[in-house]
Amino acid sequence: MAHIVIIGNGISGITTARHIRKLSDHRITVISSETEHFYSRTALMYIYMGHMKFEHTKPYEDWFWKKNQIDLVFDHVNSVNFNEHKLAMQSGKTIGYDKLVLAVGSKPNFFGWKGQELKGVQGLYSFQDLQIMEARTPKLNRAVVVGGGLIGIEMAEMFASRRIPVTFLVREPSFWNKILPPEESEMINNHIRSHHIDLRLDTELDEILDNGNGEVGGIVTKSGKKIPCEFVGVTVGVSPNIEFLKNTELKIDRGILINSKQETNIKNVYAVGDCAQHINPPEGRRPLEQIWYTGKIQGENCARIICNRPSEYDPGIFYNSAKFFDIEYQIYGDVPAQHQEGISSFFWQHESGEKSIRIVYRDSDRAVVGFNLLGIRYRHKICESWIRREVSVGRVIKELKAANFDPEFYKTYEHEFVSKYENRFGETLKQQRIKGLTSFIFRK
Repeated sequence: MAHIVIIGNGISGITTARHIRKLSDHRITVISSETEHFYSRTALMYIYMGHMKFEHTKPYEDWFWKKNQIDLVFDHVNSVNFNEHKLAMQSGKTIGYDKLVLAVGSKPNFFGWKGQELKGVQGLYSFQDLQIMEARTPKLNRAVVVGGGLIGIEMAEMFASRRIPVTFLVREPSFWNKILPPEESEMINNHIRSHHIDLRLDTELDEILDNGNGEVGGIVTKSGKKIPCEFVGVTVGVSPNIEFLKNTELKIDRGILINSKQETNIKNVYAVGDCAQHINPPEGRRPLEQIWYTGKIQGENCARIICNRPSEYDPGIFYNSAKFFDIEYQIYGDVPAQHQEGISSFFWQHESGEKSIRIVYRDSDRAVVGFNLLGIRYRHKICESWIRREVSVGRVIKELKAANFDPEFYKTYEHEFVSKYENRFGETLKQQRIKGLTSFIFRK
């Protein structure tokens, strides 16, 4: 019976531990210096907004770990001795292992701005980040959020829920325009502004000002504009949390380099989740994919490998989901933000400006390759099945009602999505005036 030690109790590390237990009687130890028990990181914003308490974010009761013989250690790993198979802990203790799983996650990016060390400058990744943010909230007259990604818009919503004015700096000319196609990106711009957020596009942070007490007193943009504030949320992406692993035998690049079996260059050492960088990623996927569900799949894959069950990482068809204030977002498959040769898409937007459907397909055979949904929920398995089976866009549109998430309780919009395709590979579309239908757009 081997001793498996897992550093990190996020979704990747905990999934690894749970599946090792399902498959074996190995001794399992999970180490974390963030929280004693696994919690849902994506729920941090809801704790701040008063929708949940911390205990509500824990998927398993505290007794679950002892019952399943998974030992939890609340301590920080200072260094790893790969030759001796030992971990040096902040408490002064050492922990030995037979097999080691690195599930050490990410950390917020900082880019050397003047003043970034001031109190009131932080990211939002860990539970400790949330605690610091909560402690500073009573002092705030205005917050500035820097970075136009998912964490940035979450932080803006969090402050707005406390009626704290927010200025949101987005470097790009439109929110998340490297991910969202132009129509959807503009929808979210408008939605952010409708919630009284001071959205400033094409704007970059240059300097963070000291109020004279080592705390944030304001910021200066690269255009020279000064904005008074007491808090700066830094949400310009994350990077693997691997500083303590540098200058060791472990091969790292931006992340910890692994093969399709989660194996590093060191025998019996594995990496999963945000910190793992695939040397040869699956076709169409990035070497680093810091997404909840890919971390979960990697954890399952790692557990099978450790338990001598043949397995290779297969993330399947890409998907992701998020929430932009009141608008839910879902993506399935390949939905390019900008035009790609050989790919077209059919886009519909509701007259409210808060619901849209985009179906993406290949020009060559008209097979559907992706879905982009705002304000409308479709069943994941059905959309994935259409993509996997390369069903034609015409057939998908005819069968679209089957994808509705819960038609009993929610209004549906398929009847407004399309009246008729012309029988010419979809290159032209007969348009008719339908209530609630504001645009049919073909992007070639």
